Amino acid sequence: MRLKDKVAIVTGGASGFGAGIVRKFVAEGARVVIADRNLEGALDLALQLGEHTRALRVDVADATDVRLMMEAAELHFGRLDILVNNAGVTHLPQLLEEVTEEDFDRIVAVNMKAIYLAMREVVPRFKAQKSGVVLNMASTAGVSPRPRLGWYNASKGWVITATRANAVELAPFGIRVNALNPVAGETPLLKSFMGQDTPEIRAKFLSTIPIGRFSTPEDLGNAACFLCSDEASMITGVCMEVDGGRCI
Repeated sequence: MRLKDKVAIVTGGASGFGAGIVRKFVAEGARVVIADRNLEGALDLALQLGEHTRALRVDVADATDVRLMMEAAELHFGRLDILVNNAGVTHLPQLLEEVTEEDFDRIVAVNMKAIYLAMREVVPRFKAQKSGVVLNMASTAGVSPRPRLGWYNASKGWVITATRANAVELAPFGIRVNALNPVAGETPLLKSFMGQDTPEIRAKFLSTIPIGRFSTPEDLGNAACFLCSDEASMITGVCMEVDGGRCI
């Protein structure tokens, strides 16, 4: 029960890596707000996990939604200890000059602006209680970029830099900020990363991962649990690869 009595928000928590993090947090004693644009998916997961969860429909790129998300966590569970900025989007593999402005703006809004909006709301709360943990979902794409995903790669590089910069600034206030860098996994984004999902493309992608498999929601849940627990009380500014050795 490494997260006993902790209260967490997990954005994009209804599916994929976010759902893996939610499940692990609840198993370790946390109470969790599952924040997602897919309210039906969030409600389904909350129904499976019981009273220690609360499902909310949240657009993480909307300032009002983000503020109400924080207030809902405090109203329902009485406090807030952990924020996991997991929600993310990508564009289909294509030449960088062919990505539409609409797709670019969507990547900036969800992968970057959403973290700014969430930090703007949560940091004053964490400073007031002199404690708190933020975990951002970055990517191996921000460490070892792949061709034809240029603007997605850049957004995840931004997340890594923001994580380190915020960790340094917030450490004196008792606030830790870390990130996870997963390789692609069995999530709703996998097909978007690959362009199309065929056995041949999967085999080519897997050949770049020394361990020979994709990241799973359980992998990310386990790593997130450690970094958000008191066991990691001396760890801040770390962007941990969960990638089976891909970035070596």
